[in-house]
Amino acid sequence: MSAKEPVNILLVDDQPAKLLTYEAILAPLGENLIKASSGKEALERLLKTDIAVVLIDVCMPDLDGFELAAMIHGHPRHRKTAIIFVSAVHMTDIDQLRGYEVGAVDYVAVPIVPEILRARVSVFADLHRKTRQLERLNLELEDRVVERTSELQASTSRLRGSEEALRESDRRKDEFLAMLSHELRNALSPMRNAIEIGRERVTPDRELGWALDMLDRQVSHLTRLVDDLLDVSRITSGALEIKRERADLAEIVRAAVETIGPGLSRKNQRLHVSLPTEPILLDADVVRLNQVLQNLLDNACKFTPEGGSAWLIVEREGAQVAIRVRDSGAGISAEDLPFLFELFYQSRDASRSQRGGLGIGLSLARRLAEMHGGSLEASSEGEGLGSEFVVRLPLPGPEDGPAPPPRPAAEPAAAAAPKRILVVDDNRDAADSLTHVLRRRGHEVRTAYDGATAATTVNQHGVEVVLLDIGLPEVDGYEVARQIRKTPGGERVLLIAVTGWGQREDLERSREAGFDAHLVKPVDPRVLRRLMEQGPRAVSTAVPLR
Repeated sequence: MSAKEPVNILLVDDQPAKLLTYEAILAPLGENLIKASSGKEALERLLKTDIAVVLIDVCMPDLDGFELAAMIHGHPRHRKTAIIFVSAVHMTDIDQLRGYEVGAVDYVAVPIVPEILRARVSVFADLHRKTRQLERLNLELEDRVVERTSELQASTSRLRGSEEALRESDRRKDEFLAMLSHELRNALSPMRNAIEIGRERVTPDRELGWALDMLDRQVSHLTRLVDDLLDVSRITSGALEIKRERADLAEIVRAAVETIGPGLSRKNQRLHVSLPTEPILLDADVVRLNQVLQNLLDNACKFTPEGGSAWLIVEREGAQVAIRVRDSGAGISAEDLPFLFELFYQSRDASRSQRGGLGIGLSLARRLAEMHGGSLEASSEGEGLGSEFVVRLPLPGPEDGPAPPPRPAAEPAAAAAPKRILVVDDNRDAADSLTHVLRRRGHEVRTAYDGATAATTVNQHGVEVVLLDIGLPEVDGYEVARQIRKTPGGERVLLIAVTGWGQREDLERSREAGFDAHLVKPVDPRVLRRLMEQGPRAVSTAVPLR
């Protein structure tokens, strides 16, 4: 109903002359005037028509105005219809009270003043019009709310579908990366073994020695790329964890420097290391913090020209320790500096040169530093002026407990005694090459390409060490490990998983199956040798499980 649309006004009086009078007075309002000469006729009109205002004479035969008003408001459709009484006699306070009780909204006395009647009827007509407009707007609003709710529900449903699709895509990505790392590690494992075999024969051949060193560097580089990709996947999915222990920072620094040493030597670079005279103890994941320092030192080596220098400086800064890695290399442009730690970011120059990598090392290093409650920042005065990376880590307070007792100095390891070893791997290149390496070191080695006969072989030949792949056909490595542990003397066997699977759930399953250690391919021969020297209850950096 628009603001100008006329409404229906019902005029009720048993005298025709008075009806004509009401009609004449109200005609200027421009509303629809409907006449009824009795209460019965008025009710019939009300049942057929939407009435805004009813003008009723109180004194009518058969059905007076009070009774008619009560009947009108008794009908659900007309409970809000405005009723105006017209009377010449029932004008006392008692009469008016009675009229209001049956639903009247106003009284008009006779003789009627036209202006007063028009004003009162006009007020209630406009009120009815606005009420109808509000009702219509409410209905439109409800329709819009319903429509928007439906759209929102549909959008939410699509969003949930997208989230589920993203989760499924993320799950498949993690599965793909795990499978990719498994396949790559399986391929890298015989390469590493072949390098070890070749090195035992290269004493008189310097060119072949150079070639094997180059292959070793590339295998190490590929292995590190695989590890970084998996770590990034774990970080983005929130699955990466750190295992804190009280550790001497100097030992962590020395291990990182030892690892990066060959790269520095190849480029005739010098690394200057400065450590405080007093030991600095941290609550840190030794492996992960070593990974951070290796990444920074590797970058310093990579972006510093041959013959250049790098510095690793450790300083106390109040309740923190600062580890500074500075170089005299290519430097960082002001354009690249703000984006340096973003995942997969590479500067334009680095992406076009052999120095560029996947763009994940620095992002991973910063995240690992932050997981330790610290930070990693970079600075440079510009291209060609070198760069500096600063790792800041919190120092443990007195409430963190006393420092652990110093470890006794390690005694020189005696040469490993020959052992009876079983190598189980369905990858024949990996199995045969590892068998060859171990035999050349004096061990008695048997080889199996499936897990079906492994437990029997251990029992029949008195095997002391089993190097067991997990992803075997038909009977997997976990089941083989359980079978070995059940055989007589199986609890004394050093049981080592040598596998391309290195996720957290893989380690847990290895522990539950009875493995002593879990090695991820390609295996470092030095780590394997140390494990075999220490025996079934080995504790080493090779992910010991017991």
